[in-house]
Amino acid sequence: MASSRSCAVIGGQLQSWRYHMALGPKPRSCHAVPRSARRATRAPKTHVRPRCKGKVFHAMSHQGGRAGPPNLTRRIPGIFYVRSVRGDRVLSSRAVPMIARRGKGSLAVVAGAGGFIGGFLVRRLLAEGFSVRAIDIKPQTEWYQCFEDADNFTRDLSLLEACREMLQGAEGADIYNLAADMGGMGFIETNKALCTLSVLINTHLLVAARDEKIGRYFYASSACVYNAAKQCDYDVAPLKEEDAYPAMPEDGYGWEKLFSERACRHFTEDFGLVTRVARFHNVYGPHGTYDGGREKAPAAICRKVIEAQQDGSGAIEIWGDGRQTRSFMYIDDCVEGIRRIMESGLDVPINLGSAESVDIDGLVSLVEEIAKVRLRRRYRLDAPRGVNGRNSDNTLIIARLGWEPQTPLRRGLESTYRWIAEKMGFAPPSPQSRPVDAERSL
Repeated sequence: MASSRSCAVIGGQLQSWRYHMALGPKPRSCHAVPRSARRATRAPKTHVRPRCKGKVFHAMSHQGGRAGPPNLTRRIPGIFYVRSVRGDRVLSSRAVPMIARRGKGSLAVVAGAGGFIGGFLVRRLLAEGFSVRAIDIKPQTEWYQCFEDADNFTRDLSLLEACREMLQGAEGADIYNLAADMGGMGFIETNKALCTLSVLINTHLLVAARDEKIGRYFYASSACVYNAAKQCDYDVAPLKEEDAYPAMPEDGYGWEKLFSERACRHFTEDFGLVTRVARFHNVYGPHGTYDGGREKAPAAICRKVIEAQQDGSGAIEIWGDGRQTRSFMYIDDCVEGIRRIMESGLDVPINLGSAESVDIDGLVSLVEEIAKVRLRRRYRLDAPRGVNGRNSDNTLIIARLGWEPQTPLRRGLESTYRWIAEKMGFAPPSPQSRPVDAERSL
């Protein structure tokens, strides 16, 4: 297929169609943007607006002609206005029905709302006008972010009774299951049994969701479901969705995620429950865990660089040999992806991660540049290190949603580093300050 064509899957078939939809008085294009994004201009500043790439086109009327500024009162609700393009030439256009969107005030239930991703998702849903029921096992004083506009509950969702209570009266609502016992590689490699117990949360939420006839159910899976044999090389081929089988996921945590994916699939097949599954690839950003043993690599490295400056050691400890490769997705992209996937017709697990790969040494170098310091590196070869290489293949999400995570790693690390530095009481360097050199060694 010619590279000048834009591809999207409509009704299960790969078509050469580009999605365009009017967003206001000045029509512009956006790939598979949910209707909720139309309210972005009226949303609070915390709302993360979707990014639009490529050329700006006029909206197309559903009859196929070029339209002027759209009269939204005459537009057909629940319609994408789309066209087929080759280069700058419009071949044809048509209107395509989409899944019905929820209106302002509709209920969304977020399990794991007191966690890192859950807090940002609650913020996004409130900005979009949803009524949010936020649930977490932690006391609310320990939530990463807590919003007064949400209905906040402390419950243990591994218990079926708690799941039934929290979904009571939620018929037609959207359920987001982000609840799990998890952390970085240092946690999941040493707490396999604890990680597997999260299967109770998903199983009981699915049962309660089925019984309450909820609208849609989102499950947060992980790149840890992928076959370990496909992740042996540092220069790894990006992982496609089908690479989860034959099954050989991360022991403990990965098996729980893969089983829960299949539970979602079977609840769809047997009971008609509408489910969405996204495989997260290393989410990071402000308001995340940066110490205590559950932190992931970006936050851990930011903390270690700050500690090296605070204690004057001029050295940083790196787990493994520094050559392990990963991709890291900024939190804003994660939440945007969750909303797009939930509002889509996707009924299969899909990657949600950045395609920008970096090795751990390179990640340390980026944080050093941000901190304007150079540190000696000490490698702990006996520490948990995970697979040698893992990266996200975004072919499917681009084809189906016309979108992929956008935030460059450097930009995301800058905001993450500055937030962690503030929490640790350390003043980040001014832009004019020069790097402080320290001799590098093993």
